[in-house]
Amino acid sequence: MPIRFAPKPESRPGLVAYLTVGDPDLPTTRDIALAAIDAGADVIELGVPFSDPLADGPVIQRASERALKRGTTLSDVLAVAAELHSARPQAGLVIFSYFNPILRFGLERFCAAAEEAGVDGVLVTDLIVEEAGEYLTHLERHHLSPIFLAAPTSPDERLEHIAASSRGFVYAISRTGITGTQQALAEDAEKLVSRLRRYTHLPIAVGFGISNAEHFVAVCEFADAAVIGSALVRIIEDSTPQAAPGSIARFIRGLRFTGDLRAPVLQIR
Repeated sequence: MPIRFAPKPESRPGLVAYLTVGDPDLPTTRDIALAAIDAGADVIELGVPFSDPLADGPVIQRASERALKRGTTLSDVLAVAAELHSARPQAGLVIFSYFNPILRFGLERFCAAAEEAGVDGVLVTDLIVEEAGEYLTHLERHHLSPIFLAAPTSPDERLEHIAASSRGFVYAISRTGITGTQQALAEDAEKLVSRLRRYTHLPIAVGFGISNAEHFVAVCEFADAAVIGSALVRIIEDSTPQAAPGSIARFIRGLRFTGDLRAPVLQIR
């Protein structure tokens, strides 16, 4: 199903929350995601744990290791997605993965299963748009929105290609390098969003390094949504399974309170 933004001057920015599925365990991931949605997250990115997450910083790497030790699989991620879709059908669901788990699962089988689970979009971190032809065909057949990463170092020609191939929204990386929290946002993020707007009317979400309310407010001055990842995963790492959902909800409510509490930007389906 498509993810649609409806940006308006009076609307609040979108909030996309990333979680590593299976960290600390599958039932807790579900409970954390539900708490995040209820606290104000518009879209949940369900991270598929992978043994060699090259684009991720140490916080998410550790989460992947913990989830894999518990035996978390792509099938488990899809099962969690189905539970979330049933419980909170208004929330957007994006599968966030490296390509290897999807290839092992089977591309066509994955797309069919994702559609059945109620997934809205897929972001494959290590699949470049120039090599995504077959992937895009399968996603379109199963009504899944392809989401691609756009980097500050990408030339304009490549940004145009990324924008033309994306559906739902474009994910703008705030800086080059790996995921992780940072003290200050790079100026590259605003410049990248401005460049992308030349080539697309899709909403643009900014991620990588957004870790506090100050970052959230700053990003949403020029982008349509902010993606929070490592900051949430660290809270989960530092919490007990029983306390994690409440801790995540308080953090997200804090972002929303500091930001703008007006009508939501994200309209799913």
